[in-house]
Amino acid sequence: MSAIERPKGLRNPEDWKHRLSPEAYRVTRRGGTERAFSHPYWNEKRPGTYRCVCCGEPLFSSRDKFDSGTGWPSFTRPVSAAAVGEHADWAWFLRRTEVRCTGCDAHLGHVFADGPRPTGRRYCINGAALMLRADDATEV
Repeated sequence: MSAIERPKGLRNPEDWKHRLSPEAYRVTRRGGTERAFSHPYWNEKRPGTYRCVCCGEPLFSSRDKFDSGTGWPSFTRPVSAAAVGEHADWAWFLRRTEVRCTGCDAHLGHVFADGPRPTGRRYCINGAALMLRADDATEV
C-alpha cells in the first residue's frame, strides 16, 4: 500500500500498531505529544502537502507553514475547513483546543490564537502525525 493510499477498515489498536511507527501510534492514536525539535518536519522547507500519517488525507499546505519557534510544525490554516476537527481539551488543567484529522480521528496537535496574519491562528502539529507529499511527488 502506498503511503497516501487510504487504509480500509483500520479501526482497532492492533491494526494501527501494525501500520504506524511506535511514535506515530503514541501520538495519533493515544493523544501523545512528541518532544519539541525532535521531528525533522519542524524545520522542513520543501514545498508540498502535509497529510495524515494514518489515513493519507491532506491536512496542511507548506504555503501556510511558518516558524513559530516552538519546535513543532506550525501552520496558519488547514487545507480546508473540513480537513481537521477542533475539540475542547482539558488535559493538564488547561483549556486548549485539540486538532484531529476528520478522516480517521487521529490526534494531530493543538490550535492557538497567537499565530501570524492573516488568520491569527497557530496550528501546532506533531510531526509524527504527518507525512509530507513534496511537490516533486516524492514521499517523505
